[in-house]
Amino acid sequence: MDLKLKDKVIVVTGGSKGIGNGICNVLASEGAIPVIVGRNKENILDAVKVIEDKGGKAFYAFAELTNPEDCKKAIERVINVFGRIDGLVNNAGVNDGIGLENGSYQGFIDSIHRNLVHYYLMAHHALPELKKSKGAIVNIGSKTSVTGQGGTSAYAASNGGRNALTREWALELLPYSIRVNAVIVAECYTPLYDRWIKTFPNPEEKLKSITEKIPLENRMTTAEEIANTVAFLLSEKSSHTTGQLLFVDGGYTHLDRAL
Repeated sequence: MDLKLKDKVIVVTGGSKGIGNGICNVLASEGAIPVIVGRNKENILDAVKVIEDKGGKAFYAFAELTNPEDCKKAIERVINVFGRIDGLVNNAGVNDGIGLENGSYQGFIDSIHRNLVHYYLMAHHALPELKKSKGAIVNIGSKTSVTGQGGTSAYAASNGGRNALTREWALELLPYSIRVNAVIVAECYTPLYDRWIKTFPNPEEKLKSITEKIPLENRMTTAEEIANTVAFLLSEKSSHTTGQLLFVDGGYTHLDRAL
């Protein structure tokens, strides 16, 4: 299926690793130009090179996303180079384990900035160009806690905020024909997930206990599977889909795990 994404300029935060990188590679394979925004210069340049070595196009803007000025400058760089923005994927974030009992005011606020505030800032600064292109926004969300664990108040608040913003923006941007949707991820094996799983005494046993609870095929969702849904939501093929939270998780969230 031709998603008609050729030469579309799509900004992807946190696009050098994990799910974000999967999104960038799928977009490039569809002929789009993913623009990776993040702070790790080495990882970003490596990710761009991999796409280019496969014959695709990619670009980048370095930014510490917790810095509002960096968010603004990243969008300005994209506009200066391409003169347009056709889509935005808000993806960057980390489950930093800031809970109610073990957290603090500053830790909570810092986590909200790491995981939610830049979603707003990137959309706010990209909006004038998205109006011109009648583009699309996809917010990447997550189930709110680490599997089988508590203590993630700030991350839960951020994910709730992402979902709420998705619905609110979809409503606010109806007059401009800008579609806004979210893809909710449950269990996807990323570098961050690998780091977390290795904190357990028996990582393989812990991983098995998780995958056994994923109804469809008892396996993790791949970054490519998430990316395929994101690419569809950015494309004209989903031209009448907005305000939706799509769960790409093998039935983990909604199906009976006793299956």
